[in-house]
Amino acid sequence: MAKLAPGDLAQVLSKLPKQSNENVIVGFETSDDAGVFRLSDKVALVQTLDFFTPVADDPEMYGRIAAINSLSDVYAMGGTPLTALSMVCYPQKGDWDILAKILAGGQAAMNEAGVVVIGGHSVDDQEMKFGYSVTGTIDPNKVIKNSGAKAGDVLILTKPIGTGAINTAVKRGVASPETERAAVETMARSSAAPSRAMVRHGANGCTDITGFGLLGHAFEMAKGSSVTLNIDSKRVPLLPDVLQLIRDGMLTRGDKNNRVYVGDTVAMAPSISGEMQSALYDPQTAGGLLISLPEAHVQAFLDEVPDAAAIGSVTTLGEHLIEVF
Repeated sequence: MAKLAPGDLAQVLSKLPKQSNENVIVGFETSDDAGVFRLSDKVALVQTLDFFTPVADDPEMYGRIAAINSLSDVYAMGGTPLTALSMVCYPQKGDWDILAKILAGGQAAMNEAGVVVIGGHSVDDQEMKFGYSVTGTIDPNKVIKNSGAKAGDVLILTKPIGTGAINTAVKRGVASPETERAAVETMARSSAAPSRAMVRHGANGCTDITGFGLLGHAFEMAKGSSVTLNIDSKRVPLLPDVLQLIRDGMLTRGDKNNRVYVGDTVAMAPSISGEMQSALYDPQTAGGLLISLPEAHVQAFLDEVPDAAAIGSVTTLGEHLIEVF
């Protein structure tokens, strides 16, 4: 399912009347991963919602990935998810056994995370879509925002990128079984452990990498934090065959939309190939966390989360929001 272009959506949101509530800690104005609403001095709600068309042939795996993707928004804030509501778009004349497997896969992933699915909503739709609205809790004084990155921090990415290109290749029947399996395994991997680790190690900022790609979400972090993010493209982990698939034309509309979204705020070194540039803009499903972490805590974090990689640094705001080299 194609998302609305981020620039177009921002224009629509900017026309809405301003809301004022002293208990809103994080609203939609900063393009963060979830909303945060204070209930008391010690407890706040974390709320998010996401759904999409199938990204795996196996219905249970599709449901699982949809759950992991929705939970990731709460984890990106440093929160603890508690409950979920499912959202189902499914054809009235569809195979109900398949829908049951999708729901079972999603519920299993939620239950493994300690989350209870307490209801949901369904509509008749010829194009299948599935996802969740998730509610969690957090200490209102310990919310990790995408606008908290500080100069001197190191940028950590917890999953490889490339699911957009690979999912396109799968739909066109040109992805190898090994590449498809690697993408599915990555999408199905929870961000719960990296989230707990970043909280323990004092992360200053975080966002999860989804539809706007690595550079789109990095742009939001840099803009919100008023800093420059320096990304070493050679350190960015890639899923298998991603560059070759991009070279073969396996791109989504997100590639163009995400480039338009960041505009001229990104400076790309001339040495970076066109394929690598597209990988950095590639829209992700259930992508990893991009964490801005104090340098002194980086090694301890990487020891706890061995799949993560240090991909760059945060510096004071320069001519561009993002420098890629």
